Amino acid sequence: MTAYFMNLSPLEQALIATIFTWLLTGVGAALVFTTRDINMKLFDSMLGFAGGVMVAASFWSLLLPAFEMSGVYNDPAWLPVAGGFASGGAFLAIANRLLPHLHPTAVPETAEGHHPERKRRSTLLVFAITLHNIPEGFAIGIAFGGAAAGMPSATLAGAGALVLGIGLQNIPEGAAVSMPLRRDGLSRRKSFLIGHFSGMMEPIAAVIGVLAVSLVEPLLPFALGFAAGAMIFVVVEEVIPGSQENGNKNVATICLLGGFLLMTVLVEVIG
Repeated sequence: MTAYFMNLSPLEQALIATIFTWLLTGVGAALVFTTRDINMKLFDSMLGFAGGVMVAASFWSLLLPAFEMSGVYNDPAWLPVAGGFASGGAFLAIANRLLPHLHPTAVPETAEGHHPERKRRSTLLVFAITLHNIPEGFAIGIAFGGAAAGMPSATLAGAGALVLGIGLQNIPEGAAVSMPLRRDGLSRRKSFLIGHFSGMMEPIAAVIGVLAVSLVEPLLPFALGFAAGAMIFVVVEEVIPGSQENGNKNVATICLLGGFLLMTVLVEVIG
């Protein structure tokens, strides 16, 4: 199975990887069939762990390869990476400002940009998850595209670590959509479907990411930096605050450190 996957094109690899992460969104959303509410300590632990994994994967799978590749094409090497990183963060900040959306862990009455009625909650939640899944899918596509470029630090193991980090984060993300929708009165089936399909942008964005780096390889350092900046923005703006707003700061922080350490060791051992 591993040999088969390695022989696939970067586009096929990224598509399979993001279908996997999308399915994990469905796993989280499916929790709505077992309970109306999720244990918040467990939920915060999952978010903290996923945040640590995503930060480590952003460095090992995106930024480190970006600096190495940039040294081949650019002088100074740090400039396109730094520009991409800043652009990725700025893109998410502007999108957050312009698009009306609701944080998955927010109470129904609070939203950025608008103060909607209760019946519009599902639309705002889908906006939020779609917004965050675009850079995540893009990052996966760029990671596999970078591995195909043959640079030593851009490996399939690193891309796989990034997939694992995003997939782990998608489980509580799916639950964070479906559970509030169920509490708002939607059926279990509708709550699950909305939670699951909120992640459908990841495979689409991954395809765009692979095509972007395949067509214009010298832009890869900037693209990797962009994906890393967008990923870190999501972690800092959404994942970490969401893990600490329910009184479980210590356990969420410990899990974040554990996720970062596990991913660092995993990349070192596998890579």
